[in-house]
Amino acid sequence: MLPAGFAGRVVRWQRTHGRNTLPWQNTRDPYRVWLSEIMLQQTQVAAVLGYYERFLARFPDVQSLAAAPLDDVLALWSGLGYYSRARNLHRCAQDVVAVHGGAFPRTAEVLATLPGIGLSTAAAISSFCFGERAAILDGNVKRVLTRVLAFGDDLSLGANERRLWDHARALLPARELQENMPRYTQGLMDIGATVCLPRNPSCLICPVQPQCAATQAGRPEDYPVKTRKLKRSAESLWLLHARADDGSVWLQKRPTPGVWAGLYCLPVFGSREALEEVLPRPVRRTLRDVEPFLHVLTHKDLHLHPVQALVPAGWGGAEGAWFGEREWPALGLPAPVRRFLQKVDS
Repeated sequence: MLPAGFAGRVVRWQRTHGRNTLPWQNTRDPYRVWLSEIMLQQTQVAAVLGYYERFLARFPDVQSLAAAPLDDVLALWSGLGYYSRARNLHRCAQDVVAVHGGAFPRTAEVLATLPGIGLSTAAAISSFCFGERAAILDGNVKRVLTRVLAFGDDLSLGANERRLWDHARALLPARELQENMPRYTQGLMDIGATVCLPRNPSCLICPVQPQCAATQAGRPEDYPVKTRKLKRSAESLWLLHARADDGSVWLQKRPTPGVWAGLYCLPVFGSREALEEVLPRPVRRTLRDVEPFLHVLTHKDLHLHPVQALVPAGWGGAEGAWFGEREWPALGLPAPVRRFLQKVDS
């Protein structure tokens, strides 16, 4: 039995208590909404704010983004992580221009066919911009709905997640969609991000608390249920910090797919021995190991071991290039590599 009046509660709360002043709100421009939705995937609002403003300053519309070189997009994205989002962002902009005449599709069904736009993101764009009656189901919203419904089926199974999608669609507003769908969609996001937290949820101030079956049972933290968890792994990598006499640094573009795909990076090796093999013998005797450091990815810990070498300016090959101290900061670099180079040059 679905709770009656659920959508109305969410809409009313969002109007007075939800987040209404973020820079991508109070607009129905699908380009701006799409850009924010992609940036906010697995990333906190505070981390996105600066990147969002810089992207709009450099790429004010989908046409300018589509026409830009991918390297420029990756450079502006550098540090935000999950770089496949930036590559898909660029491909999506190109498809919108080439296939859809520069206008974003108006339905979630068609939006979901574009690169990097899944079902939930497509629904967010179509509901925010066009008032479409389409359900979102990102991680925060799954938590809200499974608690309200006491939906205890294992979401690691596709059939159970499809059932939750059905419930999410059934709970959508039915009237005044142009006004209510954007507020309802934003309201679910706001409740999940600020009230219905994974640990110690603020149930007493939650607008849907009277309808929340999990809270009534005193067990909100039992939901959602997902038994299949990705195991964390660890990997050690050696980074060659090769410098020329003029201070230039040797960088290579990372292959796709793989970690940091498409970004410029210090040469990466699986062992120190492999790193030494690419260097002239006289240079090997001058290598200096820098204190290793840890970089944490979503499901992997990277133990990074920088090794410094002063090499002749003619060293290198077709797979990389020398970049001066005024050039490399403008490149798309992995965040740990950028921080390392900034620290070395400071």
